[in-house]
Amino acid sequence: MTKKMVLKLGVHDEKEKRKALKSVSSLTGIESLSMDMKEKKLTVVGVVDPIDIVGKLKKHCLAELVTVGPAKEEEKKKDEPKKDEPKKEKTEAEKIEELLELYKKHNPYYTQTYRVYSAEENPNACVIS
Repeated sequence: MTKKMVLKLGVHDEKEKRKALKSVSSLTGIESLSMDMKEKKLTVVGVVDPIDIVGKLKKHCLAELVTVGPAKEEEKKKDEPKKDEPKKEKTEAEKIEELLELYKKHNPYYTQTYRVYSAEENPNACVIS
């Protein structure tokens, strides 16, 4: 059963925020993470033990568990398209753009290509004999 946990953190800047989010995201069973810097609250949704989360956060900053409760099912339904609305067909350009974005997320580092020149192609090339 998924739980929604709200924790109050003692973070002061973006660097500490990144460290906290990175340490919590390494736990298995987390569905979503969100951080409110104004109130300094971290919201975690997933099948994770709250004590494990606090233990991970204690290494980087002060962490205090505020609330633990069941995750609302309504939040998941917001992402789903309504049945009354017709689905919009994507054009070819939009489909290609979406595929390129997915590829970049999957493989962010492009493979490097090398070109080898022979001495015959480039007469100014240096040849060591």
